[in-house]
Amino acid sequence: MAAKIRKGDTVQVMRGKDRGKRGTVQQVFISNNRLMVEGLNMVVKHVKANPRLRQAGRVTSEMPLPIPNVRYVCSKCTKAVRVGFQLLDDGTKVRVCKHCGESVE
Repeated sequence: MAAKIRKGDTVQVMRGKDRGKRGTVQQVFISNNRLMVEGLNMVVKHVKANPRLRQAGRVTSEMPLPIPNVRYVCSKCTKAVRVGFQLLDDGTKVRVCKHCGESVE
C-alpha cells in the first residue's frame, strides 16, 4: 500500500490538543497507523532515578499521532489538503494535491 504521508512531509494537525499547528514528519509507523511530528504531541513523563543513566524528574517527549488526525500541507497552495494518486503517461504513480492538482513529489 502506498503511503499518502511520508517522512519529511509538512503536515497540519486537524484534531487534538495541537490542532492547527504544523510540523515535519519524522517517522511513520504503518503497522500502527501513526506518525511522529517534530515538536508536536509533547507529553510529560515522570522517570524514576537510575544510578547509571539519569536523575529522577519530568521528561518531555514526543508521542505518535494517528495518521487520520493530520493532513498534508501543499507547498503550492499552502493549505492543509487531502492527497491522492495519479498515474503518469510513463506508468509511474505520483502523489497529487486534491485541491490544486499539483504533484507533491
